[in-house]
Amino acid sequence: MQRKDGSIFAAELAVGEAPGDTNHVFVGTIRDLSERKEAERTQELLRQSQKMEALGQLTGGIAHDFNNLLSIIVGHLDILTEKLSDAPDMQRHVDPCIEAALRGSALTQQLLAFGRRQALQPKTLSVNPLLVRSVALLRRTLGERIDIVTTLADDLHLTHIDPNQLENAIVNLAVNARDAMPEGGKLIIETRNVDLDEDYASRHVEVDPGCYVMIAISDTGHGMTADVCARVFEPFFTTKPLGRGTGLGLSMVHGFIKQSRGHVSIYSEVGRGTCIRLYLPCVHDRASVAEPATTNPQPPSARGERVLVVEDNDAVLTLSTLMIRGLGYEPVSAGSGEQALQLLHAHPDIAIMFSDVMLAGDINGPQLAQQAMMLRPDLKILFTSGYAEAAIAESGILGSGIPLLSKPFRKVDLAAKLAALATPSG
Repeated sequence: MQRKDGSIFAAELAVGEAPGDTNHVFVGTIRDLSERKEAERTQELLRQSQKMEALGQLTGGIAHDFNNLLSIIVGHLDILTEKLSDAPDMQRHVDPCIEAALRGSALTQQLLAFGRRQALQPKTLSVNPLLVRSVALLRRTLGERIDIVTTLADDLHLTHIDPNQLENAIVNLAVNARDAMPEGGKLIIETRNVDLDEDYASRHVEVDPGCYVMIAISDTGHGMTADVCARVFEPFFTTKPLGRGTGLGLSMVHGFIKQSRGHVSIYSEVGRGTCIRLYLPCVHDRASVAEPATTNPQPPSARGERVLVVEDNDAVLTLSTLMIRGLGYEPVSAGSGEQALQLLHAHPDIAIMFSDVMLAGDINGPQLAQQAMMLRPDLKILFTSGYAEAAIAESGILGSGIPLLSKPFRKVDLAAKLAALATPSG
């Protein structure tokens, strides 16, 4: 039974006889079940959170190892492409391999996002201008049958977020909304400031109370049942027909927002539509807002600068060394952080260190970078990784301006990163 205030109670009736009396006596007991129901709900939320965390660890680890394999495949295909520049008949067999490997890379990036292990480069910004740019793109992508309506708050707080990943998340949600409206409909994008209080946080696992910037993406599509809503953020779960989706889009959004210390909620009604809300922590220091990007000057070309390559995977180390030598640099190879420090002492002319983030041994990438910069303050550093774990976030290395090249990388991408770091000669 339920009271008017929503609490739940149970009534028990017992039939008995009073001593010396032949009349029947009814004895009732009332027990309040609200606390038990709330405890059961909290336990269910905790189990769901633990399941998502376990899935994240599994998919993140698989994606990291898979990216190392893809790095070897893509890298050697790039080198093979150079060798086949005069053999177009052979090159046409290589191009589909590169395309397939890059599609595999895109899938692993989605797995990394779900597992909260992707490399983020957050900036302090207002999301309204980003959404205006995204809407301009979406109007062309979603087609004329989808009417896009925006309601953006004028007083919106700043937030600290990776703008590229946020834009990807918005596009993912918009495309899902379009698929839920095959006959057309309305997509509503709203922003406003909200405060999630202690009561809300107590009912939602992993949510910290406080001020948030909310982005709501709503559609007028066919909606979802409660059972489907409970699983939409799981990787590989999809309601689309076979071959129409990987089931990674929403899981990527969920992982990215969680990694950004935010929160995601979903509400849906069958036949009425769906609303997904993204909550991003507020930043009140307007002095730290990101400035618009300026056009970079043409980076210098390689002039034989010595590059220290640090990688604990032998095959990736060999490939990276080949690539760097082919770009006009002089590579020096190290299989561990300890060996890298020895080489820095032995070769004072090393200008750039290209290091994996996660290294076997006692010294990982961020720790190596810290010690290397103490030894050589002028040393330029470039990180690479199949994923960027908490070691980067906790060390603050990326926050200090050290760039990162995600695996698998193309030779052209490596060339651009190294050229941007190389010191111009003369």
